[in-house]
Amino acid sequence: MRPTTFLDNPLFTALAARSIRENGTPALPFGTGRTSPVAADDVAQVVATILRDPREHTGKVYELTGPRALGMTEVAQEFSKALGRTVTYRDVPLQRWRTEVLANAGLPQHTEQHIATMAQLHRANRYDRATTDVERITGKRPLTVEEFVAVRKDFYLG
Repeated sequence: MRPTTFLDNPLFTALAARSIRENGTPALPFGTGRTSPVAADDVAQVVATILRDPREHTGKVYELTGPRALGMTEVAQEFSKALGRTVTYRDVPLQRWRTEVLANAGLPQHTEQHIATMAQLHRANRYDRATTDVERITGKRPLTVEEFVAVRKDFYLG
């Protein structure tokens, strides 16, 4: 299993929620990088499906992604639809984001470093891919950003 970034990651949950509540803007250092985040529930469904009958999957590699790759402006539009309010993406320089946002998130140091690396990879457009592996294996389309956020609306709006 090779999941792309998780929708459940602090980049798209706790850190995004805080800045959306404060100023309607997920402030992240992704630049124009595109991403196709996948929900952990979708990955779990793939794993469960494979474990029920692993024979046909032996030796195969699956790239697990959300349904399509999005730029952060498009991600913000998905948040807007799900939350019923205007959300706009604001790109911030990585170092400023690390010192002003990430360092104050209360995360363990190793998690902070991991998330900073993921931010750099997003900026370098390393998550710009989308596959049909989740749907092909489970028979259901992976959650969109809008669907993921909509069921967690109270979390994002506080």
